[in-house]
Amino acid sequence: MTELPLDAFYDLTQVGEVAVSPTGDRVAFTTTEYDDDADEPVGSLFVAPADGSRDPHRLTRVSGASAPAWSPDGDRLAFLAARDEDAERRVGRDDGDESDDDEDAEDAPANGDNGDEEPTRQVWAFDLALGGDATQITDFEEGAKEFDWSPDGERLAVAARDPTEAERAYLDGRTEGEPVETERLQHKLDGVGYTDTVRTYLHVVDADTGEAERLDDAHGGGAYQDLSGLQPDWGANDRIAFTSCREDEPDDTLVRDVFTIAPDGTGLRKLTDGDLSANAPVWSPDGDRLAFLGGDPVNWCIPTQVYLYEDGEYASLTADLDRTVARGGAPVWADEGTLYCLFADEARTRLMRVDAGGDAVEAGAAGDDADDHAAERVFEAQGTDRAMAGFDLSADGERAGVVLSHPSDGQDVYGVDSADLDAESESEAASLTRLSAVNADLTEAYPMPESRRIEWESDGETISGIVYHDPDVDLSDGDHPLVVAIHGGPISYDEPVFSFDHAALTSRGYVVLRPNYRGGSSYGREFAEALRGQWGTHEVTDIANGVADVVERGWVDDERVFGYGFSYGGIAQGFLVTQEPDLFTAAAPEHGIYDLRSAYGTDDSHIWMENEYGLPWENPEGIDASSSITDAGNIETPLLVTAGQEDWRCPPSQSEQLYVAARKQGVEARLVLYEDEHHNIGTPDRAIHRLEELTAWYARHDPAVDDPDADDPHGREDEE
Repeated sequence: MTELPLDAFYDLTQVGEVAVSPTGDRVAFTTTEYDDDADEPVGSLFVAPADGSRDPHRLTRVSGASAPAWSPDGDRLAFLAARDEDAERRVGRDDGDESDDDEDAEDAPANGDNGDEEPTRQVWAFDLALGGDATQITDFEEGAKEFDWSPDGERLAVAARDPTEAERAYLDGRTEGEPVETERLQHKLDGVGYTDTVRTYLHVVDADTGEAERLDDAHGGGAYQDLSGLQPDWGANDRIAFTSCREDEPDDTLVRDVFTIAPDGTGLRKLTDGDLSANAPVWSPDGDRLAFLGGDPVNWCIPTQVYLYEDGEYASLTADLDRTVARGGAPVWADEGTLYCLFADEARTRLMRVDAGGDAVEAGAAGDDADDHAAERVFEAQGTDRAMAGFDLSADGERAGVVLSHPSDGQDVYGVDSADLDAESESEAASLTRLSAVNADLTEAYPMPESRRIEWESDGETISGIVYHDPDVDLSDGDHPLVVAIHGGPISYDEPVFSFDHAALTSRGYVVLRPNYRGGSSYGREFAEALRGQWGTHEVTDIANGVADVVERGWVDDERVFGYGFSYGGIAQGFLVTQEPDLFTAAAPEHGIYDLRSAYGTDDSHIWMENEYGLPWENPEGIDASSSITDAGNIETPLLVTAGQEDWRCPPSQSEQLYVAARKQGVEARLVLYEDEHHNIGTPDRAIHRLEELTAWYARHDPAVDDPDADDPHGREDEE
């Protein structure tokens, strides 16, 4: 069996966003690649012909690129990037003395006056009609957050922070190490750090000159503003839609409303009534109606739905579906009466078509039966063995771009005619064309896993999961080691996807089980609510029964069962090792929470906690019952506990508590803290280190491994 080298992670390319040109002839997409020398991820931008007639063309070779957006005429492709300042801006756009350009450009520092600072993220654009490198459009001191083109393509609506003089002095002081000063309830956010009072505004920016006008009434607000953004969308009616929270206590609610404003800053209107967590507003092609997503601001188990606003009223178009919009999903208009959106549906991310025509809003607002406007499952050509990770449609509605992820074939961009979205199988979707093969070198050189869907019974419920294994492994042998990989959330789900982690494990002989336990999403509200306010119950039973099922099938050795999982996947392992101490041979809870009481106020999730459990002093019994640390005396399983030192979603102190509790009892445990990392593993070196730690920990405790130190890159010896 050929092992996938862990340092091959540097060769990995991950496809991100996809954007189809207005006429459907080209598809732009972003990728994340990894710079070995700089030890950092790099975002790149590609364009491919939608018919697959040639390979994708790389547009960016330096710095990052994200959020690609075509101009309405399709000639320009704008994106966000933190690049060195455009030379044209450094010497002046209207500088007529060309003889001084080179000297001025060489002497001028990038990004304004401070040559020591990293460049901020700005809007850039390629002119694909004229050619040449991208030109910088915006020049905001705090950088640009989001943007959208105006219908005429001459301006952009750009979200950017705009500090007052006092706020600027505070920000400058923070860079010099002065103390954090705040009176905000939401005083920190994961990936952002300590919050401040600086507002993010929409600005209207001239696409040629870069001149910007701030729209004073179009500003953000809310506890998670720095993560959610304003999400501007400029409609054909010449109004800009965006989201914000204007509640009396914006840091103490998940409410977000939809607003619209004229591009001259007049006529602010609030379209929703503070009853939703609204996001992703998108105008219909003629600008008469507005689609958006709406979640419940108190109960996140209630499915996020597609809403439609028209003539002063709004209503859900998918209330009867009992399926939530998939993470990253957003409504996409095909025509005035048709929307597409990605939904989570029985452990699948799949495309649905939603009827938005006729009296959809009126019927929904009146509570009438929504059968006439039900979501229709389409694109059966996707199959059940791969996931859809992205979708976009041309402005004329004729051509779609999709991102498909397959465990053995990679994650890539495809083009398909919209007419073939109704095909019953891939063979019938004649126009479906693969446009990229970004990981061909990896998938051809090393064994990629096969996958299969399985089901098992747990407390009278049918639970599903995904099993991955090396293509040369015969599962019926029955002596294979098992890794139980537990998804986070818990409002999430697993489906067959391309994953470097999976390939690294299966190429080393492990069988990987990813269980879709109760408390996750994609099976409706009742399934998701199974864990609401009672963590450490049904998911423990479902995961333990899943392990028993694959053992009973004769696929794996029950004395060689290992675990890992991130976020709620770490939390679930805390419950498993305290309630099912004989289940895992060794476990690796990553970036989790194990004591809900002490997590309150030290994480960035006080609203979620209160919504689900109430306040710690109001419901101490319920909170303690859902904290695995209270049963830490039962731990017998060797633990590899990991955390990010800047993780404000699941603070590192939580992992330290679990680690010390295990060590205090003489249980073998190891603690790994990643400096400067928040609720993820961001750099390639650390991603590789994590896999080295996991595989070494498993080998160290695997009774079938004769020399576990042979697989340990750190050369450490057993501590006990």
